[in-house]
Amino acid sequence: MDFHQKRTLGRTGLRAGRLGISSSFGAPAAAYEEAFERGCNYFTWGTFIRGRSKPMADAVRNIVAQGKRDQLILSMLTYAHQSTLTTFFLERGLKTLKTDYTDVLLLGYFPKRPPQKVIDGALQLKERGLVRHLGITSHNRRLFVELAREDIFDVFHFRYSPAHPGAEVDIFPHLPEENRSGMVSFTATDWGNLLKKGKMPAGEKPLTAAECYGFVLANPGVDVCMMGAKNRQQMQENLALLDRGSLEEEEIERIRRIGRYVHG
Repeated sequence: MDFHQKRTLGRTGLRAGRLGISSSFGAPAAAYEEAFERGCNYFTWGTFIRGRSKPMADAVRNIVAQGKRDQLILSMLTYAHQSTLTTFFLERGLKTLKTDYTDVLLLGYFPKRPPQKVIDGALQLKERGLVRHLGITSHNRRLFVELAREDIFDVFHFRYSPAHPGAEVDIFPHLPEENRSGMVSFTATDWGNLLKKGKMPAGEKPLTAAECYGFVLANPGVDVCMMGAKNRQQMQENLALLDRGSLEEEEIERIRRIGRYVHG
């Protein structure tokens, strides 16, 4: 499997790099721009602006200024569970990033179906042209199967890792093959637990972040795997997966074994 090849993000038709990037880990703008040039064009940026999200904002503005906005897939995450606040934070965020629209408005985190008022407010933003596609993020895997029947959300963000592989049972087999939503996974490292020596079975080395991402991307049900990096070195270590490509079967089995142990 060639991880350099972009993949169509479900019914959005957008061509996304296999590794997506979250703004919440604090890598410098130069690291995000390097990843973008390497094909990692799916950026998730929180509309509730915090210090750690500023470097990605700088990177997005630079990408836009270079005339490459059409190559970027911007997914703006809102935690505001009210349509009025969602609109406020989105409009402020777009102004900050110096762009007229977001490719995905990501509603998060919802353990159950969002209130209809929130959905209606998001659809109004879509009608205004501020939003191209609607997405939702949740830890409740069964919610995605329910929402898929409604045909409202174009992108799903869901938890999937070697320690929490439940999407293989609860999500992937139950989604339609045609006109399906784009599938984006998060927490591939189980919030870093899979990288810690003290969490490993006896005699096992901790997994690397790239190994966790490789495990996730080996599943054909995943379009994009979100990654995080605190600095440029971590970003480059993650990007090395693009050159390496698919993991071997025995590596996948080892990762599963460690994941079961960490989960247990």
